Amino acid sequence: MPDACIAELERADLIVHAGDFVALSVLEELRSFGPVEAVYGNMDEPALRESLAREQVVEVGGARIGVVHVPGPAAGREARLAARFPGCGAVVYGHTHVPQVERVGGVWILNPGSPTERRRATVHSMLVLEVEGGEIRPALVTLS
Repeated sequence: MPDACIAELERADLIVHAGDFVALSVLEELRSFGPVEAVYGNMDEPALRESLAREQVVEVGGARIGVVHVPGPAAGREARLAARFPGCGAVVYGHTHVPQVERVGGVWILNPGSPTERRRATVHSMLVLEVEGGEIRPALVTLS
């Protein structure tokens, strides 16, 4: 894990993970930094699939954040995700490894990318969300 990623994790009050830990040991390592809310991904081992939800809503700082791994097809993705999690100020998804920070109809649609496996993305990345009084302020952090 890049040093910049570790520094952000050490500062976090809560870690939200949108899946593809692959191994339970990775989830356990994240939990050593603090509380973790997570869903399982398509590459996760059976122990993770049994212990984590496919999707969930996290309540933090007066805001509701939907979390899912697979967002479905690119066409219509943002509207579909916002509709899938009514009442949420943001939806965090994974799977594509391509960062996205976009506001659609008052809902943040967020993909942190990946700090470890960038695949089709141009950079390794993660998101930091500041959440206070129900307001969500996302910031994409690129990692070297």
